[in-house]
Parts: sequence; structure tokens; C-alpha cells
Amino acid sequence: MKFSKEFLQEEEGKTISDVIIDQQRWVTVKRRVFEYEGHFYETIYEYGSTEIQDQAPYEYDPDEIECKEVFPVEKVVVVYE
Repeated sequence: MKFSKEFLQEEEGKTISDVIIDQQRWVTVKRRVFEYEGHFYETIYEYGSTEIQDQAPYEYDPDEIECKEVFPVEKVVVVYE
């Protein structure tokens, strides 16, 4: 489903998850999952890593951004302490 850049920049929809997936020298890349009208969608965005890199989320993306629909999946994780 396509969402407008403004919709995503203003973080419309309920954010479920927003995690860093890559850290580069100049930009940080994040994966955001949000809920909109009972469905879940994923978007990937970048923003400047420091105050010197003046890049807002979705700044260089097109006006309409395709977001993939995702579904919650329960997983079991084994942790050793």
C-alpha cells in the first residue's frame, strides 16, 4: 500500500516497532512497523547520524512510498544466562 511522505514523516498510524537495522557513517537506517486501519505495514527509512548530517526521515524518498503489509508472528527464543 502506498502512503504519502507527509503521513510517514508525521508518524501517523500507531508505531508497533522502530528498530535500527544498519548504522553507517553518515546515516542510520531504521525499520518501522506501524498499524493503520487494523493492518500492519513496514517501512525502511534513513536519517542523519549526527547533527552535522541534516537529513530527515524520508527526505530523499518520492512523495508516495510503498509500504509492505506484514503480519505478527509469534516466535520462541532460547536465551542462555
